[in-house]
Amino acid sequence: MATPANPQELLAKLVAFDTTSSKSNLKLIDFVQTSLKGHGIASTLIPSPDGRKFALFATIGPEGKYGIGLSGHSDCVPVEGQNWSSDPFTLTARDGKLYGRGSCDMKGFLACVLASVPLFKSRTLKQPIHIIVSYDEEVGCTGVRPLIAMLGKELPKPKAIIVGEPTDMTTIDAHKRIDSYLTVVTGREAHSSMPQLGVNAIAIAAKLILGLERLGAELAGMTDDRFDPPFGTMQVGTIKGGTAGNIVPKTCEFHWQVRSVPGTGPEKVEKGFNNYADGLLPAVRQVAPDAAIVTTHLNSVPSFQAKGNSEAVALALSLSGANTTHAVSYGTEAGLFEEAGCPTVICGPGNIAQAHAADEFVTVAQLDLCMAFLARLADRISA
Repeated sequence: MATPANPQELLAKLVAFDTTSSKSNLKLIDFVQTSLKGHGIASTLIPSPDGRKFALFATIGPEGKYGIGLSGHSDCVPVEGQNWSSDPFTLTARDGKLYGRGSCDMKGFLACVLASVPLFKSRTLKQPIHIIVSYDEEVGCTGVRPLIAMLGKELPKPKAIIVGEPTDMTTIDAHKRIDSYLTVVTGREAHSSMPQLGVNAIAIAAKLILGLERLGAELAGMTDDRFDPPFGTMQVGTIKGGTAGNIVPKTCEFHWQVRSVPGTGPEKVEKGFNNYADGLLPAVRQVAPDAAIVTTHLNSVPSFQAKGNSEAVALALSLSGANTTHAVSYGTEAGLFEEAGCPTVICGPGNIAQAHAADEFVTVAQLDLCMAFLARLADRISA
């Protein structure tokens, strides 16, 4: 039986690729494709519309059967503005922890999958293992969608998919929905000594944000105790406006999002926000007839709720030796796979509390647990 490769060494190579969502992932995908090719495994690349990024799909084992998909995203969030104690793109080991951007979310899982390839190849598999690597998960799960559209057509359709987001290797069968928005406020510029001649777009945006905060508080009335927090949430993530301190700002824009528990949606917040915005406009248009508040719904990531008899959930529970499932508040690609008819579960190394922050890390112990999980998967589907 072949010995798996060292996941820490592979993780160091993956972390070294700066795959922040605003940048290309081509170097990382080339590394993954070359690594697989070294084991005699072909892969299919699915390009982004602009050709700057690729998703990857590869199969180990017999053709013509459904198989098990192991799915992870290649992109990571920015490090700008964060105070790291070491180079975020150099994997650094301290006290059993491996620090680096993406080490937890979610290159640790990808490293374990790649490290397990020699083991998978050495077995006579009764059904295939499909390796799926996507892009732009962090900006709305956009990169996996063209790949999903090919499942059951140009690509095999797995009968179960394990999305390796950080769960401390516990089995997750549900997560919230995410809806993202951009609101742009247009007012009128004026000299700051004569503010009555202008319409301050930042001040209007501030009122809108306070209105959103009130609407967000109402989401607490729709609860599901499986989640933490057990209700939907609203957050404003970025705001930008104005040109100089002595000019009444003409424009201001802010991004915001709603996270809804399964079975609910953002409609109540959307309607309340639009009504509030419409109520502000008549007064400001007396000063600036062209004043406007325009909100664009940028993206939706569907909630995830595995079916009660999910083959994917049963598989993950069996491989991990657990007997209970959990729910999480963060979003993943799982809901998209589930909607496409692929039973899906979320289970991977690391803890989401370490993701997206300075000094992001995954523990060596978590990688070991993931490697053992994948070894048991190989045992399960071997002849």
